[in-house]
Order: sequence, then C-alpha cells, then structure tokens
Amino acid sequence: MDFKVDLEGRVAVVTGAAGDIGRAVAVLLAKSGAAVAVTDTHERADSIARIAAEINAFKGKAIASAADIAIRTDIDQLLGEVLNEFGAVDLLINVAGACTGDSISSIDELKWDEIMKVNLKGPFIACQAFSKVMSQQGSGNIINIAMDSSVNLVAGDGPNACSMSCLASLTQHLARELGGDGVRANVIAHGWVKAEQLDADIPSDCTAEADDIAYIALFLASEASRCITGQLIFADGGRF
Repeated sequence: MDFKVDLEGRVAVVTGAAGDIGRAVAVLLAKSGAAVAVTDTHERADSIARIAAEINAFKGKAIASAADIAIRTDIDQLLGEVLNEFGAVDLLINVAGACTGDSISSIDELKWDEIMKVNLKGPFIACQAFSKVMSQQGSGNIINIAMDSSVNLVAGDGPNACSMSCLASLTQHLARELGGDGVRANVIAHGWVKAEQLDADIPSDCTAEADDIAYIALFLASEASRCITGQLIFADGGRF
C-alpha cells in the first residue's frame, strides 16, 4: 500500500502495542515520522521493548513503558514519561482490548468485570488523562480500536459487544466534549483480523490484516481526516 503521511514532530502513544494490530500501528506511525511511546501490560514488557528497539533501529523515535491501562496510577506514570521524553502528546491510539467466547448467559461475574475493565474502563482512564493535556495544547487526536460487534449482533458475542458498544459511545461523547478544544476522537471497528480468526463469513472475501487497520489509523492521524470526528469506521469487509 502506498499512502504517505508526514507526522514529523508529532507524538503518539499506542496502548496494547504488543499485539499484532498495536505493533503494526506503532511501526507505521513511526515510519511516518511520529515519535512513539509503546505500552502494554507489565507481563508484556519484553515485547514492547523489542518493538521500541525495532523502531529505533530504522532511526525512528520510540520508548517502551509498561502500564496497565485500567490502573490510573500506571497511566499517570506513562503520561509523565511521555511528556518528560517528548514534551507533548498529539495522538492516543487505544488498541488494548480483551475478548471472551462466553455468552451473556454463561459468563461469570469476574470475567465480565475483566472484559469491562480492559475494554471500557481502561480506555476511559487513558482518554481522560491524555485528553487533558491535549485540551491544554489546543489540539489532539484519539483513536480507539473496537470490534464490529460494537454495533452488529453476533451470536454468543454479547459481553464483548456490550463493552465495545460502550467504547464507541464513550468516543463519540469525547468528540463532542473536546471538539471545542481542538481534539478529535474516532473509533475503528474491525472484524476478524488474520492471526486472530480465519474462519469467518466475509462477503467481500477480504480478511483484514493488522496493517490494514494500521493504515486506517494513519489516515485518522493525518490532516487528511481533519473534519472527521465522533465517527465509527468499519473495517470488516462487509461481514454483516
């Protein structure tokens, strides 16, 4: 794909960076000139360190900082490290997420709480913390990654869908609240992504790869999308 964007001088934070989509987003933003902070859970600290090293190896700018997205003190520390290292934050891309195969009728309460913590509470905490800095700057851009079940009904996918639909609503409300401060917020809702699930009913016969989602994030990070905010953008090959 040949889509060029110049993000020189911009600072991006990518949560859930150790996963396939998170890594693809971080690397593409860095190749487009952004300084990138990659973060994931403490258990995946080695993985994000390798991603940061990969970016720095091609003369990009990256730091790795482990943080639990649903713990406010972790996010506050991450924000402090980003500001100390780069002096600003222009882009927040929340890729961190959890998924369960349980239905609403079968899931236990603890697992329900975990899904909501990672998929909704975590992005809320990160968006709230980073958007305060963006509002003070007078500019910023939030991109939350969800699944297409946030809107479309999928049998047995109730807990995931509930958390993702709330994430979409959270993002749209942020767009309305922060628009006057020059901050945009959008959601990318993807379907099955290769390496996540290969057996899926996709009308267009187009199963997305992690890079496909990363390029949409790059577009939303660019000035080419400056009038797009509060939108839910599907990348599921017309699965429904």
